[in-house]
Amino acid sequence: MAKELFFIIIGAVFVNNFVLSRFLGQCPFLGVSSKTETAVGMGMATTFVLTMTAVAAYFLQNYVLAPYGLEPFLQIVSFILVIASLVQLVEMVVLKISPALYNAFGIFLPLITTNCIVMGAALLIPMYKYNLIKSIALGLGAGLGFTLALVLMSGIREEMEFHDVPEALKGPAIVFITAGLLSMIFLGFTGLVPLG
Repeated sequence: MAKELFFIIIGAVFVNNFVLSRFLGQCPFLGVSSKTETAVGMGMATTFVLTMTAVAAYFLQNYVLAPYGLEPFLQIVSFILVIASLVQLVEMVVLKISPALYNAFGIFLPLITTNCIVMGAALLIPMYKYNLIKSIALGLGAGLGFTLALVLMSGIREEMEFHDVPEALKGPAIVFITAGLLSMIFLGFTGLVPLG
């Protein structure tokens, strides 16, 4: 069981990284990755929301939607409501604990609600038929993978400020090229752990 959980977490962090392999969550990935401090905070907030969403999605799927045959009709809507509630909770906690971090997030903290990584993880749990522990491992791994991608990109972007980037590539162009190169690097992890 521990080996299987390890594979789920490592798979979600490296092999099936939601940002760099599945190409989910590009908006916050590109928007919040300009400063490492903000990237770490956003990664931690998203990891918390992903882990809590995994727990909520497991219980919602197995104890409300599936027993009553509601999953084809209400799965996405109910997951959206759960995610929105959890993001609101995180927003209140971050505002209370660190107003500076809350201000640094700007619009991106409420955007966790529409971050497709969170919805993607919630939808993968019933698809893979994960139990509660595996669901938590997937949520945690997806959050850690998102954080890793954000921190890598923010470190590269901060370093690029000190280098001579050609005029035609300054701004979003070099960021997209860097994201593509990071994605290609993560393709090297393919086959590292079994999927599903």
